[in-house]
Amino acid sequence: MYISLFDMFKIGIGPSSSHTVGPMRAARRFLMELPAPVFATLARLEVELYGSLAHTGHGHGTDIAILLGLAGELPDQVDPAGIPARVQAIRSTRELVLLGRKPIAFDADRALIFNRSELLPVHSNGMRFRAFDAGGATLAERDLYSIGGGFVMDTDEVFVGSPLGIEQPVPYPFETMEALLALAREARLPLPRLLMENETSLHGAPATRDFIHQVRRVMFDCIDRGMAADGMLPGGLKVPRRARGFAERLRRAPTHASEGAMNWVSVYAIAVNEENAAGGRVVTAPTNGAAGVVPAVLRYYQDYRDGDAAGVERFMLCAAAVGALCKRNASISGAEVGCQGEVGSAAAMAAGGLAAALGASNEQIENAAEIALEHHLGMTCDPIGGLVQIPCIERNAVGAVKAINACSLAMLGDGSHMVSLDQVIDTMRRTGADMQSKYKETSLGGLAITVSVRQVEC
Repeated sequence: MYISLFDMFKIGIGPSSSHTVGPMRAARRFLMELPAPVFATLARLEVELYGSLAHTGHGHGTDIAILLGLAGELPDQVDPAGIPARVQAIRSTRELVLLGRKPIAFDADRALIFNRSELLPVHSNGMRFRAFDAGGATLAERDLYSIGGGFVMDTDEVFVGSPLGIEQPVPYPFETMEALLALAREARLPLPRLLMENETSLHGAPATRDFIHQVRRVMFDCIDRGMAADGMLPGGLKVPRRARGFAERLRRAPTHASEGAMNWVSVYAIAVNEENAAGGRVVTAPTNGAAGVVPAVLRYYQDYRDGDAAGVERFMLCAAAVGALCKRNASISGAEVGCQGEVGSAAAMAAGGLAAALGASNEQIENAAEIALEHHLGMTCDPIGGLVQIPCIERNAVGAVKAINACSLAMLGDGSHMVSLDQVIDTMRRTGADMQSKYKETSLGGLAITVSVRQVEC
């Protein structure tokens, strides 16, 4: 199955693609797929959260996302500004209007169960939905999993094969970078053009270009909002927004051109992830926790490398392909492989995308992505307080700078190198499997327990 750029880049809300976007989609999916007679007689709901969702769900807004999904909202359509009032109304009235059309009594404190002692068998980010009639009899029960990047699947989809992507055939199907490079050599095409032909076969060229530039606009709007906002981030850590102050300081005291560019890249990434932490509109790239890397590098391409529309398209096509390979052959879920799967994959996407935008060869594009991911291997996911703030926000800034550096190194060479991107992705998969669960988005290890929340300063 082909994972399209339409799959890899999802417009949603913060703070987490796996803990916010995915659960919202899962809750809505559960109700949408109920048979009409079952939905008509439904009187009570229960949602049990497992694994990482249970351990860090409160900090990631998983409970809020579930409520919104049951109400029929979608991450790309819900108004972030209206969420607090809607959630407060549900909690205060103890009534939830399912899919916007069927009111039921709903006590969120009782209906949402955070099970921190058990795991569902398929993935750490498991959810069990149960529907009951007025007499308490079970009408339906279903397990759904948020597997990173906003992707949701059920148990059957796991065991019949990959549920990801699109079943419709494409001209150039691939499952590895080695296969993709071979196809490009045979067709004598640069990677961006080959990938565009795949997307065109699925969506048409105009729709593909429109989607790319819609995503770019949302990314850049997020940067601009983040650089204009101040105050404290929600969640109790008392982390102040810094992007606005950093931007103002850079504008007042210009530095050396090269240093200034990297400083601005860091600010762009921080701005996005502060917006994400505040529950604002962001693009999963490939996740919310790593949402700042690709926009920051893309903005660098525009602001410092005279970027044009065609270059943006090359960037996004290749970035999506790299992300799809990470998703297919390892994981982009912090709950599954740690932050190497989130910021590491994002850096690889950004590095490969930037190389493509700058006119690199196919081999240089692959090398750029490989270098960026190689130097994130083993990175843990250990958010302090279970919030996507520390170390997540700064980690995006560092990942964006690493991506640009990786691109530069690759383009200094001719594309030949010892370690392939496929090998690094496989290493990420195996490293994640070896990683203890306390380092995989549970906030039970690493910085999350080393640093007392009461002592946190940012």
